[in-house]
Amino acid sequence: MSNLDSLFPGFKAHWIDGPVGRIFARVGGEGPPVVLIHGFPQTHAEWHKLAPELAKTHTVICPDLRGYGWSAAPHGDGGKETYSKRGMGEDIVAVMQALGHVRFAVVGHDRGARVGYRLALDHPGRVERLALLDILPTVSMWEGMNAERAMQVYHWTFLAQPEPVPENLIKADPLGWLDHTIASWTRAKDLKHFDRLALASYGESFNDPARIHAACEDYRAGATTDLAQDQADFAAGKKILCPVLALWGEAGIPAKGASPLEIWRTTFAPQAEGLAVDSGHFLPEENPSATLAALLPFLSKPAA
Repeated sequence: MSNLDSLFPGFKAHWIDGPVGRIFARVGGEGPPVVLIHGFPQTHAEWHKLAPELAKTHTVICPDLRGYGWSAAPHGDGGKETYSKRGMGEDIVAVMQALGHVRFAVVGHDRGARVGYRLALDHPGRVERLALLDILPTVSMWEGMNAERAMQVYHWTFLAQPEPVPENLIKADPLGWLDHTIASWTRAKDLKHFDRLALASYGESFNDPARIHAACEDYRAGATTDLAQDQADFAAGKKILCPVLALWGEAGIPAKGASPLEIWRTTFAPQAEGLAVDSGHFLPEENPSATLAALLPFLSKPAA
């Protein structure tokens, strides 16, 4: 395992039992709890530029999602439940409960943001405030899938293909595919903003066949179970009750097309506020200062 301690000075490592196995998390700081949930194809290491700063005013928890990093990676069920965002959200609840936090703020990026808003819909009493980095709702992504969007997020359909086709294709060159994918979603189309230890963490995780499978299962769930749950909640008029901050990269995935903020307001979060950041998809690593400048006042607002 890569030693990431230097990226999270003062943080302690925890292994916490979750519904499908142990979940790894780093914890540091003091104050109101905030959980930072990483995205694909990364690990908790993606928060290393933000977590130490947030820990000056908050208790910061950085877990690895199931199937990623150092957390349990059970074999999937074809996208039904094991890698659904609802299932991943139950891991977050288990981690936070074990650490003594009933209510907490959530900051999620990419797949982690999908876990975050599903958690806010499923457990409104737990999520005090929610920041969503560079995503649109899953239902909006699928229903707005045109030729341009499909080329931009081709991995949504590729990874969701039945086992073992995408797994076997990626296994031919997992690190090459990983580096290409990350670079292609940045504004600069390169890896210059990524710390070598963080990149090593992503590569170590994605070079594991069990975690390649987990990532595919994550996207299989996104094309089926997660979509169906979004559709049901939207049809029922269900809304996120807590304050919501939507941030997206000016050159990120949601930037093209309708306003990300308006999409959130017309689907699940009519109270959402937000803005674009000078970045590609990876706001916490490409532009941590602007991301932190938006997050800190949002996280520090008195509870309503």
